[in-house]
Amino acid sequence: PAPLPSAMLTSRGPALCTALRLAAPGGLASFHSSAQRCRAARVAVVLSGCGVYDGTEIHEASAVLVHLSRGGAEVHMYAPDVPQMHVIDHCKGQPAEAESRNVLVESARIARGKIASLAKLTTADHDAVIFPGGFGAAKNLSTFAVDGKDCKVNREVERVLKDFHKAGKPIGLCCISPVLAAKVLSGAEVTVGHEEEEGGKWPYAGTAGAIKELGAKHCVKEAAFASAVFSLTPFYEAHVDTKNKVVTTPAFMCETALHHIFDGIGAMVKNVLKLTGK
Repeated sequence: PAPLPSAMLTSRGPALCTALRLAAPGGLASFHSSAQRCRAARVAVVLSGCGVYDGTEIHEASAVLVHLSRGGAEVHMYAPDVPQMHVIDHCKGQPAEAESRNVLVESARIARGKIASLAKLTTADHDAVIFPGGFGAAKNLSTFAVDGKDCKVNREVERVLKDFHKAGKPIGLCCISPVLAAKVLSGAEVTVGHEEEEGGKWPYAGTAGAIKELGAKHCVKEAAFASAVFSLTPFYEAHVDTKNKVVTTPAFMCETALHHIFDGIGAMVKNVLKLTGK
């Protein structure tokens, strides 16, 4: 139907208000509160550069953003304004000795320029935070790639994790980034998949041992569902630590098809959004 002329809307104003009051047990106030409850979750996404071997895993970042978009979230992206540990030539898989890059500047490639320094990220402005994986989480957001269980976490990353945890707001992590929560949040439950390589299917399985040494609990994700016809394997799954509101999924810790990685990240994002209560 054609929209009503503005004059008709004005003249019908009192009648419309009466109808709304009758339709809602709590009157107009209930409609207002419903609108507030439906407000989109505000989610911060923390990047660590651009490229799997020295920054953010781009497929994982993209999957996080797609699932957040599908979930109706309002997204803001951040990265620490610090130099990368090093630069990797992704064609050769070797360090580019003569190059130096900045984590925030490189992360802006993924964010299409809409990104801010991690120092500006606050819990007051967000309902949740998500850390995609990639070696940048272990090289630029922490020193895990070099120091293992004795690693240090970037000061701003540590602050963000502690602030969100203290505020009771959910934290999502995938791939290698759960080591950040394992280091900073004592007793957190996380998953990076399996604890054995299983013929190369889980090439980074040793990370699970380091997580335990950090004082966290590692949760092996088994089949979510299995039947004679098909099975859902671990990369579909996300582990939810309800006590700490930490949600993790293995992603590229497993050698598997990209769509499985996408689905697992989707499970992580879905649970993060659920924990926001939005």
